[in-house]
Amino acid sequence: MEIRIGVQHVGREVVLESEQTAEEVRALVDAAIADGSVLSLADAKGRQVVVPGDRIGFVEIGARKSGPLGFAAV
Repeated sequence: MEIRIGVQHVGREVVLESEQTAEEVRALVDAAIADGSVLSLADAKGRQVVVPGDRIGFVEIGARKSGPLGFAAV
């Protein structure tokens, strides 16, 4: 699923594709914001994204996008 994170005072969003469920991501975000710890997420390629919890502006948790199923006749 695609996750977009807005970080305060940073012009670009952090965007990653994750294998974690929406519920897992939400729990990690809630914990990072509540206690000021870091939000640490793994992307689909195994890289780690770490954002300070007190600098999170927003988190958008999207559904997994499926690839195209075929060609459309026009």
